[in-house]
Amino acid sequence: MSTCLPPFKIFSGTKSRYMAEEICKDLGVELGKMNIQHFADGEFEVSFEESIRGCEVYLVQSTFPNTDNLMELLLMIDAAKRASAKSTIAVIPYFGWARQDRKDKPRVSIAAKLVADLLSTAGVDRVITMDLHADQIQGFFDVPVDHLYASSVFIPYIESLNLENLVIATPDVGGAKRANNYAKYFNVPLVLCHKQRAKANVVATMTLIGDVKDKNVILVDDMVDTAGTITKAADLMLANGAKSVRALATHAIMSDPASQKVNDSGMTEMIFTNSIPFDKDCKKATVLSVARLFADTIRRVHCNESISSQYLI
Repeated sequence: MSTCLPPFKIFSGTKSRYMAEEICKDLGVELGKMNIQHFADGEFEVSFEESIRGCEVYLVQSTFPNTDNLMELLLMIDAAKRASAKSTIAVIPYFGWARQDRKDKPRVSIAAKLVADLLSTAGVDRVITMDLHADQIQGFFDVPVDHLYASSVFIPYIESLNLENLVIATPDVGGAKRANNYAKYFNVPLVLCHKQRAKANVVATMTLIGDVKDKNVILVDDMVDTAGTITKAADLMLANGAKSVRALATHAIMSDPASQKVNDSGMTEMIFTNSIPFDKDCKKATVLSVARLFADTIRRVHCNESISSQYLI
């Protein structure tokens, strides 16, 4: 690492330690020592077990449910600020609460903005995250946001499959921009699914827009929660003559019984990143690591280098 810059240290929250360890291994540094003490009533205390005075501190923690993960990150940021860290950077592979990014009906909260405000109030100086549910969430922050894309690991994997008659598809119209970027990169057709929800996490009807007959289809989404939409879309593609259907999604939330839905569906494979720890019994799941992507971004941020070369699409 460059010796002309202040030193940096990497620390991890409880549930993202696996990611932090991979990042540290790739960077050739040791994971910082941190203690999180839990009290009987569920409260917990965060403390750094080594000096961070004058250091760039990178805190690795995804904010997936439950809320303890978000609270841990807020306390880590606050502790780093009070320990005289030069700067505090939150590395959030999965930015939770991002689905609530606007008022889509009266009298609802905008949770993504609230979380951004909480991080800023705690004292964060920069955020590094990946595949936000909506790009405009970057604008909720008053600090720099490095928004990475999992396409840098997905595209090489798709290319390794050597699929003929490839078609890129999206399980809902809201993901059309994301899927269109993949379709343009591979120079293949784009197929859309139009869905109508009965209520949250429940799809009532779905209509296919485009031709998938005798095609190898790849469904593109940013996250899979209950897997109702993605499996319904996959089965709809197959019913319309698709040769095979694979799905890729950055964040594997996979709330039960999502794994069973995927296993029971007609899709060939479900491809995720490890932004969220995945320990479900899903025989069709393939998990790709994004630790190197984050490690390289941390190195570039520390050395004041551009990160734009990491963006394939």
